[in-house]
Amino acid sequence: MTTAPAHRDRRLGGSGRLAGVDLARGLAVLGMFAAHLLVIDAFDPWQPSTWVDVVNGRSSILFATVAGISIALMTATPGTAGTRPASGAALSVARRRLAVRAAIIWAIGMLLNATGVPVYVILQAYGILFLLALPLVGLSARTLWTIAAAIALVAPWLLPVLDGALAAAGPVGGDLVLLLGWHYPFPLWAAFMIAGIAAARSDLRATRTVVALVAVGVCCAVAAGAASAVTSFPPDSYLGLVLSDAAHSGGLLEAVGSGGFALAVIGLCLLVCRLPVASSVLLPIRAVGSMPLTAYVGQILVWAAWASLALGDVGDLSGFRALQPFWPFVVVTVVFCTAWALLLGRGPLERALALATRLAVPA
Repeated sequence: MTTAPAHRDRRLGGSGRLAGVDLARGLAVLGMFAAHLLVIDAFDPWQPSTWVDVVNGRSSILFATVAGISIALMTATPGTAGTRPASGAALSVARRRLAVRAAIIWAIGMLLNATGVPVYVILQAYGILFLLALPLVGLSARTLWTIAAAIALVAPWLLPVLDGALAAAGPVGGDLVLLLGWHYPFPLWAAFMIAGIAAARSDLRATRTVVALVAVGVCCAVAAGAASAVTSFPPDSYLGLVLSDAAHSGGLLEAVGSGGFALAVIGLCLLVCRLPVASSVLLPIRAVGSMPLTAYVGQILVWAAWASLALGDVGDLSGFRALQPFWPFVVVTVVFCTAWALLLGRGPLERALALATRLAVPA
């Protein structure tokens, strides 16, 4: 006889789904809600009320890293949990479907920007990152880890130059920032996505992989924090920009520290979800993580409607935050995603996206 928890898990996504990955993705989505909707003071280890500042920057980097895991799963041989890339015609189909998915996600991002909601929409950058993944999905885990590390160490030295070029381009540069989702600059953020692919190819079912993610991630975060404490350059200087650890700065210490944080969180989530009781208790957050596109798009659309009705100005960020929308958003999102996952399985936008890719690229 099938037990209720096992039945719920199958409804949530099937036997091939990694519960810990869904949990990490759900935490990333809710963390972005907090970054968008809360007024957060700068982190002070002696003031617990400021600890929520950990979501700034890190949530979106965690989101991008887990996206890499999703790409690995989508382009893998069935039944291998992402460890072995598909080959031949199957890999060709997977790559073409990934390209279609990239185009649709990019277009959704542009439509969300048109709502006027004052957030930096991440989906345009996602679309570009998916395209960058196309030639990489057939590579080995070791090669992917090497590429991710090289990008994380090199890209921060280039970003100040690229940022300056976009600023000097005037209105054209502004348009490019919007089209490229440059608040999440793909030359650097490719490192996080590739690290996610590498993690999946390393076998996220293996204990040694999960423990290594936690250990290496913690070491990177601690090392970046220590380096930040002893490094002092004017914030607007070239070295200050390159070595910054500030959220969304694109600095080297942010890349290493927040990238390590993302790997550690993924590893911890995988460990926690090995306990059946914990996996069941955390099912509502896993449900959010099983339909991130639905949750993310829903947040922006509801925000636009609520702010328009309550304030008459969708772009009034401080006014909207004053309405204290965070907990209503969290509760409604968790309840909706949990009910949908248990009753219907895959999220509505995820289902539509999968259908569109299958229609565009038949097997």
